[in-house]
Amino acid sequence: MKKVRIISAIVATAGVITLSAFTLKNNNVALATSDATVETTTGTAVQKWELDRSHSNIGFSVEHMLVSETTGKFRKFEGSLLADKADFTDAQVEFTADVNSIDTEDETRDGHLKGDDFFNAAKFPQIKFKSTGFKKIDGTKYILSGALTIRDVTKNVEWAVITSGIQKDPWGNTKAGFRATVILNRFDYNLKWNTLTEAGGAVVGKDVTIKVNVEFKKL
Repeated sequence: MKKVRIISAIVATAGVITLSAFTLKNNNVALATSDATVETTTGTAVQKWELDRSHSNIGFSVEHMLVSETTGKFRKFEGSLLADKADFTDAQVEFTADVNSIDTEDETRDGHLKGDDFFNAAKFPQIKFKSTGFKKIDGTKYILSGALTIRDVTKNVEWAVITSGIQKDPWGNTKAGFRATVILNRFDYNLKWNTLTEAGGAVVGKDVTIKVNVEFKKL
C-alpha cells in the first residue's frame, strides 16, 4: 500500500476554497522509517517519495459577479508518498494545508478569508484530507476518494486525477506527477459569506474548482 501526500490546497476568495495538500498512505504503516522506506506492521518495506515543491502548485477558481472568475493559490502545503505499485492503485492519501497561507493577491480579501465568515484560521488553522480509495479508471485516469475536513465539517469528496507516470530526470532522480481536480460547494463547509448583486446573483459563486499539480521524487 502507499502513502501519498498530495497537498492540494483549498483556497477561498471572498468565499472560495483552495485545497492544498495530499498524502498517499499505507493502511499498516508505521513502526520505523528510513530515508527511503517505511516498515509496516507486517514487516514490508514501502518506498518513500518526497514532494518537489518547486515543481508543484495548487490553484482555484470561482465565479465572481456572474461575469468573470477569481483565482488564487495556497502557498504552504506538505506532501509525501509511499508506493508499493508503479500504478499507485493501492494508494491512500492524506493532506494538510495551512489556512494562513491563502493568497489571492489582495491582503484585505485574504484577511477576510481567514476570518469567521470563511475559514476562521485562528480556530481551524488546517485543512485535512484522508483518502478511502485511489481507483484506476482508464489509462492515466484515477478517482481519489476520501474525507475532507474544513473548519469543523468533514465530508466525502472525489478528485479526478491524471497521472503523468514515472520518469527519470536528467540528474537520475525518479519522478512521478499527478494532476487533480475537484469542485466543492463552499457552503457545505460553512464558508458562509454571501452577498448578492442588485440583480440578485451572488457576488461570489458557491462552487469552487480546485486544481492541483504535484511532482514527487523517489527517495
